[in-house]
Amino acid sequence: MEAARKIRDAVQRVSALRESASASPSVRSALVQVKNLQARRFVGTYTDLLASGPYAEAAQFFLDELYSDKDYAERDAQFARIAGAIERFFPSQVVATAVALAELHALTEELDHAMAVASAGLEANTAGEAARYVAAWRTVGRRADREGQLAVVLDIGREMTKLTRTAGLRTLLKMMRAPAAAAGLSSLQRFLEHGFDTFAAMARRPAGAEAFLGLIASREKDLIRSLFDDELVACETDLARTLGQAR
Repeated sequence: MEAARKIRDAVQRVSALRESASASPSVRSALVQVKNLQARRFVGTYTDLLASGPYAEAAQFFLDELYSDKDYAERDAQFARIAGAIERFFPSQVVATAVALAELHALTEELDHAMAVASAGLEANTAGEAARYVAAWRTVGRRADREGQLAVVLDIGREMTKLTRTAGLRTLLKMMRAPAAAAGLSSLQRFLEHGFDTFAAMARRPAGAEAFLGLIASREKDLIRSLFDDELVACETDLARTLGQAR
């Protein structure tokens, strides 16, 4: 069961990184700060979408499930527990999406951990959270991984859109509620249903999901380019402004 193995491997990578961070108080503290800043950065970048309009629910889904600073340990554990069942009982598109999500989370955790290690090692006189974040980002580098991370996020969005067109899948998800609750899989069940309904609502609008994902692609690519290429002070100023918009 190749998909099940990939899901379990990804969950194990995340678990190992968390254990490593927990062993160092400075890294653990920096990791919390990195994740919190990234969640606020997303809010600042997408204030217009989150406030109202046809993409408000989709933007909130991305924040809650992909860009949040909340602890996904429960969902990870549930993924690992039913990895084999996902591969046996779900359509291949659902299996592929589950694998992509698990591997995305592992890559995100790896990059966040590297950022935390870099941030913890910065000189104390690196003033301001935006300056520390930019300095850590450029220390870590890994531009191809950053671009790949965004590509996977967009692919998951596209696959979620396709899943909404799979006949009978929404009914199957509804039928899973009671068994999922009994098996202690409520967190995973909520993610699946929330994602399906969010993208189904967008898919009912002409090119709705495609337009939303286009906005995500454009803004995130601009952010990645800025964090790598812009003059340092300008980059720090722009990030600080974005964080201010999230308050």
